Amino acid sequence: MFPAIVFGGMRAMKQAVWAVTGSAALMLAACGSETSGEFTTGDGKNAEYTIDKETGETNMTIEGKDGTATLRAGTDVPVSLPDGFTLFPGTKVVNNAVVNQPDGQATMITYESAAAADKVVTHYRDAAKAAGFDIQLEMNTNGTQMVAGERKADSATVSVTASPSEGESGAVTTGQIIIAAKKGG
Repeated sequence: MFPAIVFGGMRAMKQAVWAVTGSAALMLAACGSETSGEFTTGDGKNAEYTIDKETGETNMTIEGKDGTATLRAGTDVPVSLPDGFTLFPGTKVVNNAVVNQPDGQATMITYESAAAADKVVTHYRDAAKAAGFDIQLEMNTNGTQMVAGERKADSATVSVTASPSEGESGAVTTGQIIIAAKKGG
């Protein structure tokens, strides 16, 4: 589900777990569940979360031996992409999850676009190449397109998926952009 895992190793896997945790927190908010709380992670770290009932924005913090990790997720969380990347023109951000850890940052944007999947993927593939990423995977399966790569200089990873779908106003492309980078990279 999270292609960055393939390219970013354990760091990207932790970030993917954060994204899933944030998504779960958003679903809880939608169900009217608690809007804040504390818990202990499976590996014994202390964590807390808050969910803004009006906006659905989720904030989480986990304290660990390596420092503090945070997650901020929601439709209105500001999008901040690395140099050389821009959102595809006309993109609607459905959710933006930003994870900050002591060793780096990851962003996972879920989006919709009126453009065809191949045009969206081409936009991000070209941006990744221009930003020094080696494209390691390109695929098209039943209309879902994906591109993923790594920048060896700083071990940053990028993956983009785009799938044709039906939206409220007809045909739409939906997908995710995941970019992870170490601090200083």
